[in-house]
Amino acid sequence: MVNINTHGLGGKLSMRFFPYELKLRHTFTVATYSRTTTPDVQVEITYEGVTGYGEASMPQYLGQTVESVSKFLSKVDLSPFTDPFCLDDILTYVDSLSPGDTAAKAAVDIALHDLVGKLLGAPWYHIWGLNPKKAPSTTFTIGIDTRDMVKQKTRECDKKFNILKVKLGRDNDKEMIETIREETYLPIAVDVNQGWNDRSKALDMIYWLQQHGIVMVEQPMPREQRDDIAWLTERSPLPIFADEAVQRLSDIKDVQGAYSGINIKLMKCTGMREAWKMLNYARAVGMKVMVGCMTETSCAVSAAAQLSPAVDFADLDGNLLISNDRFTGMTVVKGRITLPDRPGIGVRLV
Repeated sequence: MVNINTHGLGGKLSMRFFPYELKLRHTFTVATYSRTTTPDVQVEITYEGVTGYGEASMPQYLGQTVESVSKFLSKVDLSPFTDPFCLDDILTYVDSLSPGDTAAKAAVDIALHDLVGKLLGAPWYHIWGLNPKKAPSTTFTIGIDTRDMVKQKTRECDKKFNILKVKLGRDNDKEMIETIREETYLPIAVDVNQGWNDRSKALDMIYWLQQHGIVMVEQPMPREQRDDIAWLTERSPLPIFADEAVQRLSDIKDVQGAYSGINIKLMKCTGMREAWKMLNYARAVGMKVMVGCMTETSCAVSAAAQLSPAVDFADLDGNLLISNDRFTGMTVVKGRITLPDRPGIGVRLV
């Protein structure tokens, strides 16, 4: 366990962090890889006896590691800041420490937001002026798998969720959907993870998907193929959302006009402060918004859920995919996101 800025409390911000490997309930497979665990770093920031919790989750494609996150967090010096409410000053400083390290920055951001919300005695959805009753249903993700395992996963979640999310992008896309349709007729969002390359074939596939109850398509083609994606979005009967093509606020202008909407993830965008800016920017330019997550504990998932009353789609099931959650926080009741009436991001240690 690593301790930073242990100058004592009483007007001082202190931070500690430690690695925590997330164990998946099932092997998780997308278009480009499979995994059974996810590396993670837990962060705690304390001020005058009050502690805020954050985390950095690092799935393979982010290119970040426990070592890189720990190295970044070791550089963070909170001692010059005596007022945790100066979030903009603190997080601008944190962001300036490197050009990347988004998951590490998100861990600090989430912990600070949790701390400030606790000091204010209010959850962030209230601070942002959002109505928790407008939180949508969350998708539940079914990764690429064998036919029998896909059927098993579908049966496990059929009565618990109102919408599914299915990973596509290999050579068995239609089989995946047909297998699920043997078990349920729930609406489905699909995430192709850049797995299609030919725009005409992609369009044909989207029309086929529409006929099978699919309601949206996430990152159908490689992000570099912007012109092809714009062509596809213009002709698609379903909304096309950017995921890998959008990480931070500055990326939205590059995808505007090529996609119907964006997927905001705290681990990609550096946390809640930037996520809130991204949501409002996207809305201002007429784009739809989805809030998503990585495989995470209820800490980061509950932080992202604070945004959920303002979005069109939510994919906040990362905590449900692991067997060793440290927290309780956001819950799913009859398929819908239910935000706890607790201050900050609404979590407590199990």
